[in-house]
Amino acid sequence: MQGKLYLIPTYLSDSNEKSFLSPLVVDVVKNTQHYLVENVRTARRFISSLKAGIVIDDLRFEVLDKKTSWDDLYEYFEPVRQGKDIGLMSEAGLPCLADPGNLAVGLAHQTNIKVVPLPGSTSIQLALVGSGFNGQLFTFNGYLPIDRQARTKRIRELERLASTNHTQLFMETPYRNHQLLEDILRICHGDTLLSVASDLTGRDQIIISQPIHKWKKADIRIHKIPAIFSFGQFA
Repeated sequence: MQGKLYLIPTYLSDSNEKSFLSPLVVDVVKNTQHYLVENVRTARRFISSLKAGIVIDDLRFEVLDKKTSWDDLYEYFEPVRQGKDIGLMSEAGLPCLADPGNLAVGLAHQTNIKVVPLPGSTSIQLALVGSGFNGQLFTFNGYLPIDRQARTKRIRELERLASTNHTQLFMETPYRNHQLLEDILRICHGDTLLSVASDLTGRDQIIISQPIHKWKKADIRIHKIPAIFSFGQFA
């Protein structure tokens, strides 16, 4: 019998605690010793926060990032072939959304390993439902280009798509949030609707959807705070 690959949701905000998780998540973590993670320190801190009597030093962590090769992954899955479960964790929220976890899930499917997603929140999902924009037709575009010319072109493209009532969500590295917001305010039309959702589920959560001309008068502080941006339309 092979083990399973569990997709384990983690906290979205630094202010979250165990009560934000499904009891099923805690049960799986208590019975899992092998993990694929984006960041070992973050994963260890998350498991410690559960206060579930887990000895962290008994666990084995392997880093899964964009540099991880197929050969590396195949080796990391050896415990599964021995009948042991593996947990896949993102830096925040559900794995495989805006992180490289899909590499592990893809290998699991190709080698007949059972994949078990556990219930949890994602910032993308919460930002969408909190925006007031179309939740039936939407696209998550990930990170926008860093190059200024390419970024300008992409922002205009997303603004145009949103005008057809096709919600467009995207994000930026937290320390560049204000730079992205400044670019949006510089590039977009005054009546374009922009939603910003930051520190979702956290103590300092912000979700604001309003036209660009109002954003130009707003004082919003999201530097170094995870955020999701979106263009859309109200019904």
